[in-house]
Amino acid sequence: MTFTHLESGTSEHVWASDERMRRVRPLDAAAIDHLIVVSAHPDDETLGAAGIMQRVSAAGGRVTVIVATDGEASHPHSTTHTPADLRSIRRREVRHAADALAPGCDLHFLGLPDGGLRERTRELEDVLAAMVEVISHDLPHTTFVAPWSGDGHRDHRVTAECVARVASATGICHLGYPIWLWHWGRPDDVPWEVAVGLELVEAERSGKGRALSMHVSQTSPLSAAPGDEAIISDDMKAHFSRPIELFIVESTDVSESAATKALTTQSLNSEWFDDFYKRNDDDPWGFETRWYEERKRAVLMASLTTHRLGKVLEIGCSTGHITRELAARADHVLALDASEAALEVAQERLASPSVTLTHGHVPDDWPGGSFDTIVFSEVGYYLSVDDLERTIELIDAALSEGGHLVACHWRHPVVAYPQTGDSVHAALRAHHAWERLVLHEEEDFVLEVFGRRPTVSVARREGIA
Repeated sequence: MTFTHLESGTSEHVWASDERMRRVRPLDAAAIDHLIVVSAHPDDETLGAAGIMQRVSAAGGRVTVIVATDGEASHPHSTTHTPADLRSIRRREVRHAADALAPGCDLHFLGLPDGGLRERTRELEDVLAAMVEVISHDLPHTTFVAPWSGDGHRDHRVTAECVARVASATGICHLGYPIWLWHWGRPDDVPWEVAVGLELVEAERSGKGRALSMHVSQTSPLSAAPGDEAIISDDMKAHFSRPIELFIVESTDVSESAATKALTTQSLNSEWFDDFYKRNDDDPWGFETRWYEERKRAVLMASLTTHRLGKVLEIGCSTGHITRELAARADHVLALDASEAALEVAQERLASPSVTLTHGHVPDDWPGGSFDTIVFSEVGYYLSVDDLERTIELIDAALSEGGHLVACHWRHPVVAYPQTGDSVHAALRAHHAWERLVLHEEEDFVLEVFGRRPTVSVARREGIA
């Protein structure tokens, strides 16, 4: 990404008027007892994380700020300030700002070269790992926040990569805060499906503004001389006075800590899925191209314990691949999905009078009627614990006598999802009225078929056992 702070960037009005900013999933900072803020340069912590620093600190949590460089290269053409001058000024500014945001926080300066982090990644990563080993030992609910990996600034990307490796090795949740994205980007550049937001109260917004004003070397000209212009213009500052702080979930494999669960307390809604399809085209999960998906569909269809499926409800039909196979064995399929974008693709694929496609989100848009087969595939982990519980009750009420439920879910954790596939199946197994007929379990997915107690196996039903 090539850009300069001197260019006219995207106005805050563009960001503020986008509905996705207002409906982003909330981050519950109360679940964090230790916040580790990593900055590539002094002022990153204030621009990207001042709100969450105040929130965690005010709740009695520990805040640690690690500043990788001293930002001495912020004004490379200045004739009035040397890099040594700027190093001293910017260290002083970040001390004042950090203490204002989180009084008594631990502040660490690494002194690595501004603009040269790519050449010092091993050193940065080793220092971060050593600090985590020391400062996180007694505080298990720790969260990293660092510049977002997609922010477009070289030092921000390198810092994010180093933090990601340490977070993955230690099981710590990792959030990225955008800074320059607001300048060069547009709303469609945000991966909203893995975004979370912290809504700031007025005192936190004011505190962030005061802390930003302490970075005088960045928000005001160093002098009237050419090369001493302000780095953060008034237009740029407007991005950081908004009532929400946005973070991108960077973790790919994190422990089941309270901080991680705080990211995903709500079910994913229809807007999330439509945004996801918009950003990833019509086949975001590779249903069309991956052998994994083709094989899994074959396993699911082979696991159904009756040849004729009767009246079928498919919860979460996506683009209709399984729907098409169900229709060949069903009297009628009612296929439900939360994404209108996915249903448009499914409509093109399915032209059968025995299939009805419906836009809806369970449990709120549950259809009426009774069903002989209910398919609950790759959808349960999108639901909150409460919504999953309600959905299970609705499935039970809608399942005909002698009917079957087939459930299949990805087992690897995804931080953006409220639950894991294993937790979904644990809830299904706990339902008192059902008995399991089929279990297929691999490293990647788990598939089960349930029926009402008492169940009868296929061989017993056909009189061969």
